[in-house]
This record gives sequence, structure tokens and C-alpha cells, in this order.
Amino acid sequence: MDKHQQQQLSLAKCSRQKYSEWIFRDVPSDITIEVSGGTFALHKFPLVSRSGRIRKLVAEHRDADISRVELLNLPGGAEAFELAAKFCYGINFEITSSNVAQLCCVSEYLEMTEDFSKDNLGSRAEEYLESIVCKNLEMCVEVLQQCENLIPLADELRIVSRCIDAIASKACAEQIVSSFSRLEYSSSGRLHMNKQAKREGDWWIEDLSVLRIDLYQRVMTAMKCRGVRPESIGASLVNYAQKELTKKSSLWNPSSQTKVDLISTGHERLVVETIVNLLPVEKLAVPITFLFGLLRSAVMLDCTIACRLDLERRIGSQLDVATLDDLLIPSFRHAGDTLFDVDTVHRILVNFSQQDDSEDDMEDASVFESDSPHSPSQTALFKVAKLVDNYLAEIAPDANLKLSKFMVIAETLPTHARTVHDGLYRAIDIYLKAHQGLSDSDRKKLCKLIDFQKLSQEAGAHAAQNERLPLQAIVQVLYFEQIRLRNALCCSYADDDHKPMHNSWRISSGALSAAMSPRDNYASLRRENRELKLELARLRMRLNDLEKEHVCMKRDMQKSHSRKFMSSFSKKIGKLSIFGHSSSRGSSSPSKNSHRTDSRVIERTCASTD
Repeated sequence: MDKHQQQQLSLAKCSRQKYSEWIFRDVPSDITIEVSGGTFALHKFPLVSRSGRIRKLVAEHRDADISRVELLNLPGGAEAFELAAKFCYGINFEITSSNVAQLCCVSEYLEMTEDFSKDNLGSRAEEYLESIVCKNLEMCVEVLQQCENLIPLADELRIVSRCIDAIASKACAEQIVSSFSRLEYSSSGRLHMNKQAKREGDWWIEDLSVLRIDLYQRVMTAMKCRGVRPESIGASLVNYAQKELTKKSSLWNPSSQTKVDLISTGHERLVVETIVNLLPVEKLAVPITFLFGLLRSAVMLDCTIACRLDLERRIGSQLDVATLDDLLIPSFRHAGDTLFDVDTVHRILVNFSQQDDSEDDMEDASVFESDSPHSPSQTALFKVAKLVDNYLAEIAPDANLKLSKFMVIAETLPTHARTVHDGLYRAIDIYLKAHQGLSDSDRKKLCKLIDFQKLSQEAGAHAAQNERLPLQAIVQVLYFEQIRLRNALCCSYADDDHKPMHNSWRISSGALSAAMSPRDNYASLRRENRELKLELARLRMRLNDLEKEHVCMKRDMQKSHSRKFMSSFSKKIGKLSIFGHSSSRGSSSPSKNSHRTDSRVIERTCASTD
């Protein structure tokens, strides 16, 4: 005998004890009613005058003078029948939110309608439901609780649907009032919403957490249709899930590594799958930690594949706000498997990468003209890359972690996601230290993931002395360290000349381009190209000016020397000797002066061009 049957029997016993208080003692009973194991010794006339069902049963057995009737599957059991019998006897009792659903259902079962008596029980209960219950959210919730054991009759009478619609309408109205209360005028006189003010329209969240999961699902669906805020829907889902699933403490404690009992009830699985279906489509409507908690629950409870994939997709769309503890999902299924569920994390990373690519495809081509060095998606990539490197370092010491799984996690993100490879180098070094039995080919394959040119000076110095790295990797580290040292020396000797300055700028620009995504890299290269074209145009104009100046200087020098030639020729002839040394020291030929002037002009032009 289950708990529900025991409860009905106890109610029947109570009814047998209490009915003598309101039954007619001076008139002997002529009919006995059996309801859910309980018996009621009553009279035909009061029952027949109000109940169409009992009237038909008595009429069918008029010849046999029926004295015992069993009412099977009466909604509400003995307690509801006692209230109906009291109504038939004209005994007053109070209709409340805790019994109105039972009265509606039992009056329908016993056919206590206006066809058999005016102001019958059915109309009385309906009036209370419409005028009192449906105007109060707390009463509607209480009625829905009572309907849990009255379905499907409560659905046929539209008790459930009316209460659900009333709850959704009331919650939506409360939020509208709360939104108006948060409106205020700014210093400029404009009306705006005060986001820091406490929202008081979500007080119903705690009330709804007492509902059964199927009714709760219907309420949430109605609220979504009415336009209740996604944040409020999410807060209600979090509150409901925590109340229903807190028995599995490890599901909500990401740092807990204790495996829980894998044998779980179907109710918990139903709760998880239902909540996942109810999650709002908007990002950040629920905390990402809550999504990871649901994912742990789904994995442990062996929920449907569609449920888990939906959670992984949602997590992937906002992975940039996750933490390392969120990603550390324990492996529940296989005893000899890794400590953490690496496959699930890989699928989440794939969802993140695909979501990032899809957003890039949808963006307009004008983003390439943007002057910002990083887009929001690029910022998310940087955060996720750092998160992945920390995750790799955390799972690297696991002796059961295969090289292929480690590498597939590291390779999921695009190459431009990591501006610095220090975190990846640290994770790979930990893996090499924990798996010293790797072959040389595997170590080379693993170290190919590292771009040694993106190592910091400290990491490069450590890698140059790391005996766990292959010799080829160490050579690459030393090579790039030499290039870095040479560039540093070139920059340190820079003076007023423009050439070293341009070289330094080009080097830094190349490093920035290597750290950018292809989209941002393209925009950066276009900006560099425009700047170089402007600089080249300026240099050409300067060169043309220098050439004109050179031609003018040469013409002036030729005219000056032709006028002085005849006057100085006779003097030079008279002073000539056989060797002519003294005369050559005193003056220089015009051709030599012109050649020296040309040399200086050419040097200035080359310097300006450089």
C-alpha cells in the first residue's frame, strides 16, 4: 500500500468519526456510500436532491431498493466527498483556495449542477474560482498544487489553464509596475531606467518553486508568451532547479571530485530536461555556472543527447565568461577513463569556434575599415584561449590522458587566438613531465603546437634550458631569441635618422598583425598601406624639389665660372711651371667643384628617401 492510499484511508477514518457530528441522528440512514475505502451512512433524499449521479444510481436500482453505493475514482477522495455531502445536507462550510479545486471536480463527478438544483455546488465553486482565486497569484499557485492529484479532470474543467493564465498575467503586470517604479529623471531632464534599483516584480519566483515540474513547465511557457523578462524566467529556473536537485550536492559544487551514485530517479532526469527546454534563448539570462551545473546533472543522470548538446551549445555561446572551475567536469561513466570529461569540453570549444565564425560571416564587410585593433569577438577569443591554456595545465598531469585528446583541445581554437604562447608552453611542459614515456616523434608533434616566436623573454629563457623539449624545439627557441636580441640592439642605436624608426615601427606592426585575427589583420594592413603610400608621396615631392634645386645650383655655378675664366686665364698662364703644383693648390677646377656639389645633393636625396 503506497503513501497516497494510506492518506486516503486516514481521511476516510476521520470522516467516519466526524460525520456523526453533522448527520441527522434521529433518522436512520438508508444508503451507505463507499469512497476510497471509507464508508458514509447517509440518507437518499438529501443526496438525490443535489447529485444527479446518485439520483441515476438510485433510479436504476429502485426495484432492488439499493442501500449501498460505491463511488469509484471519485476526485479528491473521502475528504472531497464529505464536503459535497455536507453541502447536500445544507451544512455551511467555507470555500477556500485549498479546497475549491476539489469541490469543482467532485461536483462535476457527482453532477451537482444547476440542472438538478439551483445554486448547486458546482456553480458556487466556479464563482469563487473566477472572482477570488484568479485575481490572486498566491491563491492560483495553491489551487495548482491541489490540481496535481486531480488531473485530467482539472484540465477538462479548465481549472489549471485558468490559474496558469492568471499567474502569467499577474506576473507580467507586476513587472510593468516595477519597471515604472524604476523610472526617474536624469540631470538633463530625460526620463531613463534606473538599472541599479532593486527589482520588486519578481517576488513570485519563490512561490512557483512549490509546483510539480509539469505544471511549473506550463506556467513558465505561459509567462514567456506573455513577455515576462528573460532574466526573471532564468532566475525562476535557477531557484527551482536548486530546490529540486540540491540532494546531488556535487552537481552544484564544481570543485567537488566525489563521484555520486549513478542510480538516480526518473524525476530528477525529467527536471533537468524540462529546465533545459525552458531556458531563454537570450545570452546571459542565466549564469553560466548554472549551465555547467545542469550539464553535470545531465551527464550524471544520462539525460537525452539533445539535452546535453543544447547545453553545450549554450555554454559555447558565452564561454568567454566561464572560469576554470566551470570547465572541470568530472568523468562520471568510465572507471579507467580520465579524471575529467575532456570530450564534453572539446565539443563546447567547437561550439564556441563555430559560433564565432558564424557571427563573423554575418557581419558587414565595412568592419574591415574599423580603426579599432580588436573586435569584441577577438576579445572573447583571447579570454577563451587563456582559459583553455589553464585547463590544459590542469588536466595535463592525468596519467590516463591520451596525447590525441590533449592536442585536440589545444588545436580547437584558431592560431590567432593566442597572442602569447606562455600558457600553452606551460601546459605542454607539464604534460611532458607527467608522460615521460612519450616517443621523440610524439614530443616533436606536441611541441609543434607552440609558436616559439610568441614566447615571452622569461618563457624563452626557460625553454632554452628545458631538457624535456626536443632538440629541434630548443634550436628554434635560440634562433628567435637571437632575432629578438638583434632587433633590440637595432632599436637601441636609433638616432634622428628616419630609417631605424621605420624599421622599429614595422617590426612592432608585424607582431601586432601576428596577434590579430585575419579580419583585424586585413584592416591593419590596409591602414599600413595607406600610411606608406602617403609617406612615399611625400618622399617623391621632396626628391623633385631637390632635383630642381640641384639643376639651379649647377646652372648658376656654370655662369659664374665663365665670367671669371678670361681674366684669370692670363694670370694662370704666367704662373705656370713645369709641374704646376703651386697653382693647383691655390684653386680648384669648376668641374671638381660641380662634382662635389652633385655628390652632396645625391647624399641628401638618398638620406631623405631612406
